[in-house]
Amino acid sequence: MFIRFITTGGTIDKVYFDALSQFEIGDSTIKHILDEGLADFGYEIVPLLQKDSLDITDEDRTLLHDFIANDDAELYVITHGTDTMPATAEALEDLQGKTIVLTGALTPARFKTSDATFNVGMAVATAQVASPGVYIAMSGQVFSAGTVRKNRAENKFETVCSRDPD
Repeated sequence: MFIRFITTGGTIDKVYFDALSQFEIGDSTIKHILDEGLADFGYEIVPLLQKDSLDITDEDRTLLHDFIANDDAELYVITHGTDTMPATAEALEDLQGKTIVLTGALTPARFKTSDATFNVGMAVATAQVASPGVYIAMSGQVFSAGTVRKNRAENKFETVCSRDPD
């Protein structure tokens, strides 16, 4: 098995600077998470963007879409900021023959208590067993693209509707 990881930034990779009292996107934590989890499969990490998801544009989504469309891998895990993750998932829905799972974190991976490791593990598992399509692995659940939103008030992802299979 081989998974191509694509990093785009987001909270999962944020670093807190006390002197500045703000977060900035740092180097990707995905390699550390995979090493700590003793991941035993082939993978490559492609750092495509380093942005907060609120700063991701339609042009950035096109860049991501075109990269995957022209890439030879079949399994993808994309780390992404949570605020616009559903929009990016929907922008990738027309890609055929690939299993794409977006994930991230509600708290930076560098923090002692973060959902990052759990979410990445769920994304890896989903990439292995799901049919080709686009999914989001967050909040202990797997959602199909187009059926999920971030509930900011409750700080979780939730289903907004079920799609008709037709």
